[in-house]
Amino acid sequence: MPQYFDPEPRAASRPRQVELHLRDLGRTLTLATDRGVFSGDRIDTGTRLLVDHGPPVPASGDLLDLGCGYGPLALALALRSPAARVWAVDVNERAVDLCARNAGSLGLAPGRFRACTPDEVPEGLRFAAVWSNPPIRVGGAALHELLLAWLGRLDEAGRATLVVQRHLGADSLAAWLGTQGFTVRRLTAKQGYRILGVSRP
Repeated sequence: MPQYFDPEPRAASRPRQVELHLRDLGRTLTLATDRGVFSGDRIDTGTRLLVDHGPPVPASGDLLDLGCGYGPLALALALRSPAARVWAVDVNERAVDLCARNAGSLGLAPGRFRACTPDEVPEGLRFAAVWSNPPIRVGGAALHELLLAWLGRLDEAGRATLVVQRHLGADSLAAWLGTQGFTVRRLTAKQGYRILGVSRP
């Protein structure tokens, strides 16, 4: 069955728009979305909670949205930290195209906002922050591999912020990250989700 984490979605395109309200900035963004991408018909509850209740964003440096979809988290990062460079990364090529289009509609210059697939991110790049609504449904082994690869690219003072549904394993994921040497704190628990703060060993 096709999934939103497939590189080339087989679902027929059916473009639509959704709205993302950034309360702290007093802005409502109209975002292009489509079938075949994560939560293409609405802003996912976890994403909404992370946008509303996530920690302050670093003012500068390289920021990563891991599994960006059509871009709600990445765009919030970019608008809140105009001096930072944001990397919006997804394996789903349709999602990457939508994210780039949404960034362009907001006037975000390519030099400070890059929507791309994982292999387009320079190998030596380190991140001041990673935000993610991670693709839990890829399965435990694949998810662990993904998180180890990217959380390992945090810079020395960098922090990751993840939002995960409790019934999809938020607490067990937090415990596993602890066994890998990461420091994990529960920042918020709302509507069946956990927002986790993760720092390097």
